Amino acid sequence: MGMTMSQKILAAHAGLDEVKAGQLIEAKLDMVLGNDVTSPVAINVFEENGAASVFDNTKIAMVMDHFTPNKDIKAATQVKQVRTFANKYDIKNYKDVGQMGIEHALLPEQGLVGPGCLCIGADSHTCTYGALGAFSTGVGSTDMAAGMISGKAWFKVPSAIKFNLVGKPQGYVSGKDVILHIIGMIGVDGALYKSMEFCGEGIKYLSIDDRLCIANMAIEAGAKNGIFPVDDITREYCSGRYKGTPVEYTADEDAEYDEEYTIDLSTLKSTVAFPHLPENTKTIDEIGPRDVKIDQCVIGSCTNGRITDLRIAASILKGRKIAKNVRCIIFPGTQTIWLQAMHEGLFDIFVEAGAVVSTPTCGPCLGGHMGILAAGERAVSTTNRNFVGRMGHVDSEVYLASPAVAAASAVTGYITDPAKL
Repeated sequence: MGMTMSQKILAAHAGLDEVKAGQLIEAKLDMVLGNDVTSPVAINVFEENGAASVFDNTKIAMVMDHFTPNKDIKAATQVKQVRTFANKYDIKNYKDVGQMGIEHALLPEQGLVGPGCLCIGADSHTCTYGALGAFSTGVGSTDMAAGMISGKAWFKVPSAIKFNLVGKPQGYVSGKDVILHIIGMIGVDGALYKSMEFCGEGIKYLSIDDRLCIANMAIEAGAKNGIFPVDDITREYCSGRYKGTPVEYTADEDAEYDEEYTIDLSTLKSTVAFPHLPENTKTIDEIGPRDVKIDQCVIGSCTNGRITDLRIAASILKGRKIAKNVRCIIFPGTQTIWLQAMHEGLFDIFVEAGAVVSTPTCGPCLGGHMGILAAGERAVSTTNRNFVGRMGHVDSEVYLASPAVAAASAVTGYITDPAKL
């Protein structure tokens, strides 16, 4: 029996000719990732185990993004611990204020992950890098510690679901709408511990930013990872950027899948996930123009904080004003994206519309800082989760949407179809 893309990457890193779903393997890692919340726990485990060195100081990334710039004394203490560790072991990819970005936007941008690599990260959205043809998945801080020490991790080889994408997205439909549609279709546990493998001629119409968004939210369907095949779009993105040696894997024709779906991208509509699960989706035409009044709009995050996302938002906000009593907060994904957006004049558009532009941070996405919701407030957000209390008070609500829908909603004060502005 043939292997899927994910299984081939795992087999290669385990030094095996083949692997099968359910098999337990030990595999060599190309990248181990942590942030300012998860790295301190991993460091404690590292030290408790008496480790005196890391396996490779070039294959560990520590990105200070969740509560930075530090929001309080606890956050500052956590970052100080990570900074001290990074200095002690000369961690080459330690990213702090001034060099940092939101981790899952930063690592692809800086070429730290790429085609064929195997990456673990102590953050659930590490699955983002599957957009580049990598096997990447989130782990606990204990696994991060073990990875930093040994350069290896244990895996249970996942089975897979195949998503055959056909057709070309129309109008304002983007990668965010594709993944929200899929999660709405299969549910938040529809791909539990499975690999979501995307293929089909429709992929050529999805930019790298679209793919990064889709792979990022594979975990919201319970998946172990999401992955795209490498094509010319991937190669162009990684050329001169990826610091490793790219290796391209394709699924065998006789690869085994638990399920297969065909999705016609040309039929999809802008999609919104209502509280309190990403699977609770409605298409924009199922939402009345004054059905959902909002108090806050968040555009950014590791899901939708890339330059194309900001350009889309700016195209809608240009010449318009944010609605009265709506707070619109925009978070570029990295310092590089921040600069690019500024030089393109996008900041002028945002500020003139009445929005505020923040430094890159995960803050509002997880209810950490820079945009907390009070009881009874509603936010439309381009982030990836809308669980109870995710962005603040347990009695607040989060509606997940694309940058286009979020920007249009900020203008009207209600969840709005951007095509009808």
